[in-house]
Amino acid sequence: MATSNIPGISDAQLTELEKLARAQERTIDEVLGEAVDRYIKDKQWSALKVYGRAKSRELSLTADDVPRLIAESRQDHGR
Repeated sequence: MATSNIPGISDAQLTELEKLARAQERTIDEVLGEAVDRYIKDKQWSALKVYGRAKSRELSLTADDVPRLIAESRQDHGR
């Protein structure tokens, strides 16, 4: 096992990462790339939820409004 030269990754983390990558017949770069993609998507989803909550408060919408809004949206798109 090589000493980690990846910033923020400890030698212990690198050892585990190597084991996982080897077990999946993948490279460390592939596993790290997937981890970064998941991290980005998670942060984007979190930001979208924060936006949605703020917008629903701004418009005074509740969960009870959702079925009506969906029906209205489907009618508008069906025309």
